[in-house]
Amino acid sequence: MAVSLKGRDFLTLKDYSKEEIEYLLDLAADLKAKKKQGVLTKDALPGKNIALIFEKTSTRTRCSFEVAGHDLGMEVTYLDPAGSQIGKKESIADTARVLSRMFDGIEYRGYGQNIVEELAKYSDVPVWNGLTNEYHPTQMLADLLTIREQFGSLDNIKLTYMGDARYNMGNSLMIACAKMGMHFTACAPRAYFPNKKLIEQCQEYAAESGATLTFEEDVKKGTEGANVIYTDIWVSMGEPDEVWQERIDALRPYCVTMDVMKNAAENAIFLHCLPSYHDRNTTIGKAVGEKFGLMELEVTNEVFESSYSKVFDEAENRMHTIKAMMAATLGAFEK
Repeated sequence: MAVSLKGRDFLTLKDYSKEEIEYLLDLAADLKAKKKQGVLTKDALPGKNIALIFEKTSTRTRCSFEVAGHDLGMEVTYLDPAGSQIGKKESIADTARVLSRMFDGIEYRGYGQNIVEELAKYSDVPVWNGLTNEYHPTQMLADLLTIREQFGSLDNIKLTYMGDARYNMGNSLMIACAKMGMHFTACAPRAYFPNKKLIEQCQEYAAESGATLTFEEDVKKGTEGANVIYTDIWVSMGEPDEVWQERIDALRPYCVTMDVMKNAAENAIFLHCLPSYHDRNTTIGKAVGEKFGLMELEVTNEVFESSYSKVFDEAENRMHTIKAMMAATLGAFEK
């Protein structure tokens, strides 16, 4: 039976079956191949318009949605943090009802998952989650495509996430692995494991797919034999200094080093959703490094620049997978 995702929201991978996720990955791979071959897809969604609401700015997410939208023949309107009245002068519900009268799809990148859920509730068109505090589903599609490209399959892949697993990346990777039958390990201090309720939900997915979920404080045990070592920044800008100090103190043993990569599987790869504090070549990296006496944070520059690192393949795949997700939910290739 053919998969149809037309009209669906894309808020979290919890809402999608393994077969539907595989369909999106297959479509992304096909669209990526077409782009590499110079095959245009501008006739896919001509005359369609999409709105991108960004309460949190981003290089990769914005560029991925804009390029993907243009490649599919759509017009794109970007609303930056100062360019929308959402939640300020206008309620989320009213914003959804206004924008869905003008646009064919709405992307939201910002704060609580409740915001994107409310947008979807009141919108008449598909709503896509570009990132919330709790989930990052478009990043998951890019990660899964990258892993599949590197290993040929997702079967029996062991992924270890190192660092703070309580928020969008740890949550989303656990869901993705549980749905796809992969083996997920959160390697972190116990206080930084995902919440119990989500773990229980993912254990139900794992029972169906054959996935396993492991929670390990010991770095050597948690990374041994892993095919994928994954990490993310430890602290978001804007959080107070005491939070930086607490996280750095707690997570310093979980920095991805060459010793970690050598303890992983022989064919292991390193992934990171970016941006990364792997050196002092940014304003933030320099300030943090000088304040805390560190040259790097969540990953060493040696690993980041090594052959293990597939972070730029992963970043490119944001665009291909977002293109597939928008095409599918807007019914681009359905007859």
